[in-house]
Amino acid sequence: MNIVLVEPEIPPNTGNISRTCAVTGTALHLVEPLGFSLDERHLRRAGLDYWDYLKLVKHRSLDDFLKTVPGKNLWFMTTKSRRLYTDVEYGLDDYLVFGKETAGLPEELLSAYPERCIRIPMGENVRSLNLSNAVAVVLYEALRQQGFPEMA
Repeated sequence: MNIVLVEPEIPPNTGNISRTCAVTGTALHLVEPLGFSLDERHLRRAGLDYWDYLKLVKHRSLDDFLKTVPGKNLWFMTTKSRRLYTDVEYGLDDYLVFGKETAGLPEELLSAYPERCIRIPMGENVRSLNLSNAVAVVLYEALRQQGFPEMA
């Protein structure tokens, strides 16, 4: 599996996500610009000592990332979709794409792939889940469907 964070802004979120990726054997793709330095203390602290177990891939832009994944299954997380994340059959090499904390994914991206947009159900009067929680929810559903490969 692959987690993609497009222009993440909050270091502890990315640190927590990196830890989740490390313990699940999931690659983490970071799409620049980042709202922080990868050397930042809060980022490193949230990831604990799992950095050596993380497969980290950086991309200069969203366009650069998209050029590296032609023909791959991409799933775009958005509160604007009607399709639930549980209504999808995930494959081992799928990419779960999440937007930045304050704005989500670009509208033009969501419009280009409407059949690939999915959401986590939430109450009406709230905006969204914390990014690291949202990643964990969707990633673990995808891994559950596959029988938790390479995990005890």
